[in-house]
Formats: sequence, C-alpha cells, structure tokens
Amino acid sequence: MIALSLAEIAEVVGGRMHDIPDASAQVTGPVVRDSREAGPGSLFVAFAGERADGHDFAPAVVEAGAVAVLGSRPVGVPAIVVDDVQAALGALARHVVRRLGTTLVALTGSAGKTSTKDLIAQVLCRKAPTVFTPGSLNNEIGLPLTALTATEETKFLVLEMGARGIGHIRYLAELTPPKVGLVLNVGSAHIGEFGGREQIAQAKGELVEALPPAEEGGAAILNADDPLVRAMASRTKAKVILFGESDEADVSAENVRLTDSGQPSFRLHTPSGASDVTMRLYGEHHVSNALAAAAVAHELGMSADEIATALSEAGSLSRWRMEVTERPDGVTVVNDAYNANPESMRAALRALVAMGKGRRTWAVLGKMAELGDEALAEHDAVGRLAVRLNVSKLVAVGGREARWLQLGAYNEGSWGEESVHVSDAQAAVDLLRSELRPGDVVLVKASRSVGLESVATALLETGAEGEVAAR
Repeated sequence: MIALSLAEIAEVVGGRMHDIPDASAQVTGPVVRDSREAGPGSLFVAFAGERADGHDFAPAVVEAGAVAVLGSRPVGVPAIVVDDVQAALGALARHVVRRLGTTLVALTGSAGKTSTKDLIAQVLCRKAPTVFTPGSLNNEIGLPLTALTATEETKFLVLEMGARGIGHIRYLAELTPPKVGLVLNVGSAHIGEFGGREQIAQAKGELVEALPPAEEGGAAILNADDPLVRAMASRTKAKVILFGESDEADVSAENVRLTDSGQPSFRLHTPSGASDVTMRLYGEHHVSNALAAAAVAHELGMSADEIATALSEAGSLSRWRMEVTERPDGVTVVNDAYNANPESMRAALRALVAMGKGRRTWAVLGKMAELGDEALAEHDAVGRLAVRLNVSKLVAVGGREARWLQLGAYNEGSWGEESVHVSDAQAAVDLLRSELRPGDVVLVKASRSVGLESVATALLETGAEGEVAAR
C-alpha cells in the first residue's frame, strides 16, 4: 500500500486512536486480515468471526512488525478503533484508489469471472504494472484488500466483483469506482438466492451503471451473445464495446477450433486489426473469456498483435480451475473442482470430450449449489448432456443432487455401468483406482462445498510410480 500515517488512516476511516505513541508512524506494508501475513510496516485488520477473533492476535502481529491494528475495540497495542471494521476497510480502499488515480477495470458475470480476470491481468501486465484480484476474493472484504495492494507504480487495477443479491455490486463499485466495466454473462449461478435470471441481470448491470460517461473515459464491455447482458447498454452513459460471435461484435473470433489436446485456436478480430491465437487453457468456453479480455485490452490501447501474443502465452493462475495433469501411466486428471454451476458444468463436459478424443472419458460430478427451485431440472440436464456427449462413464458423487445427475443420465439412455452413483469422495476414489486404465481422461467438478478436489488429489498421489508430469 502507499505510505499513510496512522493519523491519516484514523481520519479516513473515522476511527479513534488507542495506545499509539506516535500518530505520524506510517503504514508502508500490506493491509492484511490473516495474522500470519503480518510483517514490518503492515496494518492488521481484526475481524471477529464465528471461529476466531482477530483481536486475539493483536500482540502477535505487532511483535511481527505490524504498525497497528484496525479493529472494533482496544487491544493493548497500537490500534485504530472503529464501529464497523468492514466499512472502515472499504473507506480506506476508496481513499487509496482515488489518491492513486489508477485505471480501474472491474468485471462480473455468472460464470468465468476468475478465469477472465486472470486473462485480463496477464494481457495488461504486458503494457504496464498491473494489480489484480487473487483467486476469487471478490466480496466486501477481499475486494478492498486487493485494492490496497496497489502502489504509485500501479497502472491498472483489475477487480473481480461478485454478488449475492441486488445492491452488492453497487456497493463494491462505490468502494473502488471503475473506469472500465465488463459483464460476461447472466446465467444460473446463485439463481436460488436471486430468484431468477432477470434479478441476476439487474444485479450484474449495477456495474455499468457505476461507470463514468464516455466523455470521461468510461467504457462498458458487454457480451453481444447474451441478450440480458447486451440490454445493459441502455443502463450506462459509458462507451459500449461488444464482444462475441454476433456480427455486431466489435471484438470477435474467426475459425475457432480445438487442438488435439483440447486447447482453443482462433483468429482474433479487433477494431485495430486481426491476429492468430492458440491458447494454453483447455476448452472452447475460454474463447469467449479471451474475447472479453481482448476487448478490455483494446480499449486500453493495446494492438491486436500484442493482445494475441499475451493470450497465447497466458496460463491458469487460480487453483482447481481446469487444472490438467498427466500421470506417468498416461491418465489425465482435469481438476475443475473449485466451483460449479450449470453453464460451467456444460463447458467442462465439452472440454472433457474434446480432450478425450479416442480415449475413455470419466466425468466425476457432484452437487451444483444455490440453484433453488431449478436444482432438480439443472442436475437432470447435466446428466443427460453427459450421455449426449458420449462421455464414457459418469460418476455422480454425493446425496440427492448426485442422484438427480445419475437419473438424468439413466433417462437419456445411460444404463448398466455407464453411470454410477457413489456416496462420497472416498468411494469415488476407490472406484476410479480400480477401474482407470492408461490413457483415460478424468474430469472432477462440483460446487466448492462438496470438496471434490480431494478426488483429483488422491488420483495424483503416485507413490512409487514416479513423478507426476504437469502440463
């Protein structure tokens, strides 16, 4: 973070200083909420959670070098005390972002946010120093913590914005006002919380409403192929740039194909020219993500050749998102277990089939959470799709939702041993260990709460078989 005195921080957040011998002492290090990350010059933000109270770690973080604690009560060491720690953290982020004047890019969508954010960051860092959201820390705490890592050298700040209801993105955009806003799609993720796709669109569109007008540099990057996203053009005064397959898209892809290993290749078209891209990521769904990233980069002054080169060299920066690893025996494990919704599940299945041409394919799938009244229909549809795509074997893991997956496959014609239901991750591991053959491709995917990454981890424990070769 930029250097700020404790007195200045207290004023910005409306806090009271306690046990501070020198109010001019400066915070020069990171702002952290994990006591293990505290170090010289840092500011520790103490949250009182259900399982742990950050205030209890105050002496330890100061001993580790933290200048002070930002918390809700005095802790016997230098502290700035506020009524609402989360609101204070947001106020500090807003102050720092406005003082820096960094170009802020924000993105949201029902699926693909983190992968696209990682692509945007890897493209923009070719042009100038870029700070971006680590993983998917896209909420009221993770977003300001990311913004506070920006410095005077930071040219671009790329922030992922998540939402669990109406007003959430509006709040995040007030903390860190974006200049460029990207909306990827409106899907079924969290539909149980929102109540319907129209409500999701209302929430996601708060991002473009927060943008400055075109004459002040505001730019809304919208998916031309999603009617609910495209309609958001009427909700902003910013310049509108469309990406996608539509003939009216400003940024598009031509001659899209998948390599033998399932990686997308295409010719990128932007208003500044065209150039060829072959991605390191897996699955055709990454083409749309790449076009979104390209539209952002074009708006920020990069040429088609620069963008294409960066996209071709970009990799996956976040864990458990289409992580492809090949075992010594030729079994390929695709760990996509970080999260799941109907759109991302369909995309992952298609990627599995593309990667597994001429090989046996396994889809190890679990529950998709927060689908509300749509849960039965969506799980049934995914099971049916696995059959239509000729996935060799579906392994449905878990309780009721997993049975719905298997039922969908069964009703689509998957009988006998082509689909199977197992109770938990260990049962899935036992089944796979007994039946996998060299050359098989295994996809592992479910919502984060299911914890299916343990299946992928177990399959990659090679013991005496040798070292795993990661692509």
